[in-house]
Formats: sequence, C-alpha cells, structure tokens
Amino acid sequence: MISLDVALGERTYPIHVGAGLLADANRWRTAIRGRHVLVVSNDTVAPLYLAQVEAGLGEYRHANLVLPDGEAHKTLATSARVFEALAALGANRDATILALGGGVIGDLAGFAAACWMRGIDFVQMPTTLLAMVDSSVGGKTGVNLPAGKNLVGAFHQPRAVIADTTTLATLPEREYRAGLAEVVKYGAIGDAAFFDWLERHVDGLDARDEAILAEAIAASCRHKAGVVARDEHEQGERALLNFGHTFGHALETATGYGTLLHGEAVAIGMVLAARLSADLGRAPREDARRLARLLAAFGLPTAAPPADPGRLLSLMQLDKKNLGGRLRLILWRGIGAAEIVPDVEADAIRGVLAPA
Repeated sequence: MISLDVALGERTYPIHVGAGLLADANRWRTAIRGRHVLVVSNDTVAPLYLAQVEAGLGEYRHANLVLPDGEAHKTLATSARVFEALAALGANRDATILALGGGVIGDLAGFAAACWMRGIDFVQMPTTLLAMVDSSVGGKTGVNLPAGKNLVGAFHQPRAVIADTTTLATLPEREYRAGLAEVVKYGAIGDAAFFDWLERHVDGLDARDEAILAEAIAASCRHKAGVVARDEHEQGERALLNFGHTFGHALETATGYGTLLHGEAVAIGMVLAARLSADLGRAPREDARRLARLLAAFGLPTAAPPADPGRLLSLMQLDKKNLGGRLRLILWRGIGAAEIVPDVEADAIRGVLAPA
C-alpha cells in the first residue's frame, strides 16, 4: 500500500492506494466521526463491492442508495435522491457519506455532502482509474446542467480517499483507457520525466501490470495533492489541472452526456489545446504530435467527433475559468509546461475546432 497526504493548512487528509483496501475496514473507519453512514453507489459497482463495504460498518446506523450508472444521471434531480436518503436515515451534521464508484458518484455524493445541513463528511472510495488519479482528490464536487458540465457545485474536501486497486480488475477496457488520459495529463502539464516514463511503460499499463499501475496512480495523486495544497480553490495554479478540459467539457455537452467518456473527451481536448498552442507559436508542433501518439498508443481518441464549431465555442464561453466574459484557456509551452492564457482569439479556437 502507498499512502500520502493532502495538506491544506491545518487540515490534512490521507490518500491510500493499494489492493484489498475496501475489505480492510480498519483502514477507512477512522474517517467516520458520527454514527450515521450513507453509502452511495451505482448499479454497476454496487453488485461487486457494496456488500463488502457494508460488512465493515458494523455498529454504525447505515443505509445505501444505488443510483443508475452514467454521466447522464449526474443531475440536480439525482442529488435530491441523496438528500431524501439522508433524511430517511435521520442523518445529522455528524453523518458521513461513503462515495463508492467512479467520478460521477464521487462528484454527486460529494456535492450532496457539501449541501446537507451545510456540510457533512464524506469519504471517496473510487473504483475507476480516472476517479483514483483525478476526481477523488481535491474536493471539487458538482452536478451537470443541460447548459454545461459541473456548473453547479462546491469545493468540499473528503475526509479520506481509499483507492482499492483490486477494483480495476473488473473495470471495462474502455473505462480503464479513459482513466489513462488523466494520467497522461499530469506528465503533459508539469512533469516531462513522468511523460517519458509513460512512453516507456505503455505495454505495462496496457496489461494493467500491478506494480506499474500503482506507480502511475501514486505519481498522479502526488502531483495533484501538491497542486491542491498550494491552490485549494483554483485561484491560480490549480487551473492548470484543467488542461484539455475546456474543449473536452464542450464536446461532452455537445455530443450528449455519455456519448464520450470524460477521459476520452479530455484526451481529444488535450490534443486540441496542444494544436492551438502550436498554432499560436507558443509550443513546438512536434510536442503536440508526441502527445497525440501517446494517447493513441493507449487506445484513446485524438480527433473530435462531428460537432458544430460555433456550438462548441459557445459552450466553451460558459467555462468557469473565464473572467469578465473573456476566454481563458489552459495551453502549454510544450510537454511538462502548461500555462493559463487569457484572451485567446475566437478565430484561433475555431481553427482547431473545424473538421480536419
């Protein structure tokens, strides 16, 4: 097992990465401070792991809520179901939500925890690679609207992150590869040596080699934990973690939630951001090609599906990173060096959004 901490001033919470952690109740029960516990999961993960988690709750008064799987269900209406389950449980301000699932469950359950009685504890129990390396760490929670992804949400840090790598054995191939997009992102935005390492270990990661995978997850979490510690509420550096996401979120919304997996959309978005950086003379074009080659080696898409460029640009203008109605994008100077670029010209963006 690998353990590290997210340090936020006087507040610190652990990230535990390893095999068999869901069955090790002593590892995660310490994060539960009250007597009421609600386990929130989905109908894909619950049949596999819910009984294991509930068996560890012993004397706690607990209940579970199993939601439909998929990004299309990350809505205000679904969050209301979580509130209703908390009310039925009699959950007080010392209650805890256990978010057992991928990024959708983590975002949704965390958002509900942030809202219930103005904030209760929650524990992230990610079961997908993407959630382990990205969405479970850092306290971003939220739900989608038809107008865009994650437009309603809150910063609400978990009490702990329990990443049981055993769950990745049952992860469908497409979901697993989508998670690798976020792993690649960490090398792309701030660690050229890690990017090199990923290029050398494509075969091992494709094969889900346990040792190589654990190293990749730990490196990703360590990078994100450091960024979050320095910029919890995304006033500066943390925005760099959204490399590829402005393009990606627009593609997810335009194509219909669930058509592209989040990691797939981010993979395409990173390629578009890298191409735009090259078009603007900010980065070597060969680095954009190298990024696309690595993502393709992991079986990820690197070209946008058919979508109206004007519609995509409109969606990008709703992005939370924009200020004063001006587009701010996360671009780069090449592998390992991302930057925030304000006032990007719309025509330049349309150029990379136009069908090849």
